[in-house]
Amino acid sequence: MAKVNPIQVQKFLSGMHYPANKDEIVDHAKSRGADDNIMKTLQHLPDESFETPADVSKAIGQLNR
Repeated sequence: MAKVNPIQVQKFLSGMHYPANKDEIVDHAKSRGADDNIMKTLQHLPDESFETPADVSKAIGQLNR
């Protein structure tokens, strides 16, 4: 899995209502035209509720390690 920039991911999550679970985040990004690399990254997020966009960015940062 190629590393993605969490800031780039947030572009596709604009307008997202939080808290949101992984499936809601994936669906929202897909509806906003996220590319395959971003979609693959989001699909690897843990199955949990994310309270803020920063929580999503933090989880992506942990995936990128």
